[in-house]
Amino acid sequence: MGLLDGLLGNASSVNKEEIKKELEQILVNGEEIDVAFKLIRDLIVFTDKRLLLVDKQGITGKKIEYHSIPFKSISHFSIETAGLLDADAELKIWISGAQLPAISKQFRKDNSIYDIQKLLAAVCR
Repeated sequence: MGLLDGLLGNASSVNKEEIKKELEQILVNGEEIDVAFKLIRDLIVFTDKRLLLVDKQGITGKKIEYHSIPFKSISHFSIETAGLLDADAELKIWISGAQLPAISKQFRKDNSIYDIQKLLAAVCR
């Protein structure tokens, strides 16, 4: 999938089967992982039904917060590209009815922010 290649410049692609096993208690019957990326120890997972953000907390990473966002609930999203002196680009995602963004993620200064907004634009129609 050309659009998904190198989706997140500061994230590494991970094996879908490995992530499916890790998220077996979170995924619903028949839900398939389309693509998953690891940001240090956190995960960004696109399934055929929703966007999952997995935030591993604490020293051991045993405490985990799962953000589950159905694509139909995303009211809009924005990207802010990195400037000359600004090293990071930023993605913000708003959920229906919210005035402030529910999700805000930082990305390296490269083209990955454009790739992720293309993917969101494709799934949030």
